[in-house]
Amino acid sequence: MADKKIYLAGHRGMVGAAVLRQLQAAGHDNIVVRTHDELDLTDQSAVREFMQTQKPDQVILAAAKVGGIHANNQYPAEFIYQNLMMEANIIHQAWAAGCRELLFLGSSCIYPKFAEQPMRESALLTGILESTNEPYAIAKIAGIKLCESYNRQYDTDYRSVMPTNLYGENDNFHLENSHVIPAMIRKFHDAKMSGAPTVTLWGTGKAMREFLHVDDMAAACLHVLGLPKPAYQAATEPMLSHLNVGTGEDVTIRQLAETIQAVVGFEGDIVWDSTKPDGTPRKLMDNAKLRSLGWQPTIGLEQGLKTTYQWFVRHHGDFKSH
Repeated sequence: MADKKIYLAGHRGMVGAAVLRQLQAAGHDNIVVRTHDELDLTDQSAVREFMQTQKPDQVILAAAKVGGIHANNQYPAEFIYQNLMMEANIIHQAWAAGCRELLFLGSSCIYPKFAEQPMRESALLTGILESTNEPYAIAKIAGIKLCESYNRQYDTDYRSVMPTNLYGENDNFHLENSHVIPAMIRKFHDAKMSGAPTVTLWGTGKAMREFLHVDDMAAACLHVLGLPKPAYQAATEPMLSHLNVGTGEDVTIRQLAETIQAVVGFEGDIVWDSTKPDGTPRKLMDNAKLRSLGWQPTIGLEQGLKTTYQWFVRHHGDFKSH
């Protein structure tokens, strides 16, 4: 893998940036990246020209349009269109350029709303999806099926990994469009800096969620990409070829909030607004397949939250008090 030419799509995103750091740390110096301004991944002809010119040996598809519940509700057309186009262009043009190895990054939202917990890979397409992020989930399911279809027809080695909820450096800390951990970090930090007596959070705090540090996700990506083809095929099926990536453990949103409160050092009180929705009661990934292939996470939640908060304070000076 060290001497292969790798195209990393989405190197500026949270996951892509973590993958890039780990590729570089492992001694890879033949990594191709492009910013959105340099290459619009929804532009079929631009992607075709890029792939034909670069001819990568491996592709890591970490590019995606992502966001929380609010963003998914506000911009469903953008979420389904942009993600479908990026996947279709990159996967097809990688194949057309002779690239036989590809890793596609999906999301745990591909699973049915009422999937049995913990969610196994076999739960895919067994029920209706959560309505708020259905467009995004449909696009990610399509990405898995693109990989499987090219494998079946052209004997490529295109693999898919489905991470649980991710957090870490380079996350989006926008109060409305971010996910739960960065949103809480921002809220508690702002409250600490302004001297606010309380922080109000949505729901009852009883819902349970699983969280994986982005550096663990990056390590899992490189682990899966480096597996011998027979090992990957033995753990998966031609029409069920994706692997879950998670910790196998979850916490209540209340536990999460109290941990972040302690990490940030906010000394006020948490107020739970139970008129707001909790969302799905529980979302936990079964990661037995990936563990059987020799990978497991190494970063605990409290440890990961501490380094994430430190990164937030360093990089978001406009949120700091003066």
